[in-house]
Amino acid sequence: MATATASVTTDEILTMDEIEKRYDSEWVLIADPETDQFHKVLAGKVVYHNSDRKVFDREVLKLDPHPSDFAVFFTGKTPEGVSYLL
Repeated sequence: MATATASVTTDEILTMDEIEKRYDSEWVLIADPETDQFHKVLAGKVVYHNSDRKVFDREVLKLDPHPSDFAVFFTGKTPEGVSYLL
């Protein structure tokens, strides 16, 4: 069984390309996301990341203060046969 990685990060603002490279195949919570006119996330501060979705969900709920403006992303490839409901 693989060990999940987790961390609370700094106030560094990263582009989505930087986030995807730095946190490959992880769930990321991005605070204060910068978006374009279509609400596509362009950049932001990664305040938490984890490779295990269940751990990610549990730990994000514990964050204090919890960001009021945020986005959640998975930076890896979606497994075949899996879809997401938004």
